[in-house]
Amino acid sequence: MLDTFHPAPPPLRQAPQPDAPALANAESAGLPLTFVADLALRHFARLGELKLREVAQHLGMAAPAVDLLMTHMRALGWLEVPRRGNLVLDVSYLLTEAGQRQARLAFDKCQYVGPAPVTLAEYVAQVRQQSQHLTPVRHARLQQALSDLVIDPALLPTLGSALNSGKAIYLYGDSGTGKTYLAEQMVKTLEGHIWVPHALYVDGEVIQVYDPIVHRRVALAAVPERSLVRDLSADGRWVRSERPVLITGGELTLPMLELEYDPHTRLHVAPPQMKANNGIFVVDDLGRQRVSPRDLMNRWIVPLDRHVDYLTLSNGSKFTVPFDVRIVFSSNLAPEALVDPAFARRLGYKIHLAPLGAEGYRTVVAQACARTGVPHDDAAVDYLVATLHPREGQPYMPCVPFDVISKIADRARYLHEPARMTPELLEWAWHSYFGPPAAPPPTEPGGPAGTGLKE
Repeated sequence: MLDTFHPAPPPLRQAPQPDAPALANAESAGLPLTFVADLALRHFARLGELKLREVAQHLGMAAPAVDLLMTHMRALGWLEVPRRGNLVLDVSYLLTEAGQRQARLAFDKCQYVGPAPVTLAEYVAQVRQQSQHLTPVRHARLQQALSDLVIDPALLPTLGSALNSGKAIYLYGDSGTGKTYLAEQMVKTLEGHIWVPHALYVDGEVIQVYDPIVHRRVALAAVPERSLVRDLSADGRWVRSERPVLITGGELTLPMLELEYDPHTRLHVAPPQMKANNGIFVVDDLGRQRVSPRDLMNRWIVPLDRHVDYLTLSNGSKFTVPFDVRIVFSSNLAPEALVDPAFARRLGYKIHLAPLGAEGYRTVVAQACARTGVPHDDAAVDYLVATLHPREGQPYMPCVPFDVISKIADRARYLHEPARMTPELLEWAWHSYFGPPAAPPPTEPGGPAGTGLKE
């Protein structure tokens, strides 16, 4: 029996686009034959009778490769053919008693049931290719991506340069200056889609990579159900996805940055920085994590320098994966307050976000009105900008308009009346947000306010 599954290649077809995974070897070359057979056994055990086309779809492999696999499993007495169709793709297969026993053994080894994993070499090559084909960020693209943000135009050259550098970005400033929102919007500057594998096969272990929460699937062109093109050319081991943006906050710990292993399913799950490859990984509120900034920086000092990460499997085997991710740190603290000079040098770009000016703030107020459905009122906005903020000593933070005006919308829904923006309602919403005004000092009954004396 062959050690590695290398069936005959499918017929020649049109070459894939530069950013697509190599489809010519959809037979999952490089995976041990025993592993692929065990994976097929688990599919049959879960789903019962399957046609050849269905097996190919579930394994994400080309039909000719699956046909050879089915022939091999029939020869071992694991499969039988209860019925045949008019086409080879319609031939049905079912587990025999021996196949059912073998399937139980396959579940004991690993409980992964999904498309065939890709090899580590395939994954590394694909991530690098998707990085090389990334279009540099230009001024017009950055302006378009950040068009719904009110931001100091002087910051745009720094942001664009930081994104093109591939180095870590440190956004800092007071709470409410929009650091997290800006970091989220940066992913819009990265053009094109990427291919993400469902799973990796590394040294006998399966690592799940595709995460539907992180990777937003992009629908491919519909193909007729019985079309042979689908079976021969589509590599179902990969998912076409938008470039990922992954945000983590105070919950981040050092173990989260390593492979997660479940001893019951015998499966590994990729860490967040690996899921974010070819995208953006935001570490929000740096300094508030359960891991110290120093320990976090020490964990990433090599990946940020060399653009590779070192991971360890449950069996002790170590391997490297690309670290092709834009790391964005967000913090209320200046960088020198969190990290030592050695790591500060590796924070390629340090960008300070300040409160808005009055005119920029008015623009954010108008956006908040449109978002909440509260009609814009010039006099009320003047009261907010020229009275409430100066009186309360509050800078023009871009988070305030929506948080305050949305409370007016909440009140209108409760009272079942049209929402209106008035100075009185802004006062109520303001104090509902920031808290009630400070109480005046107590006075003695009958005495003048603030003296505590009787006449």
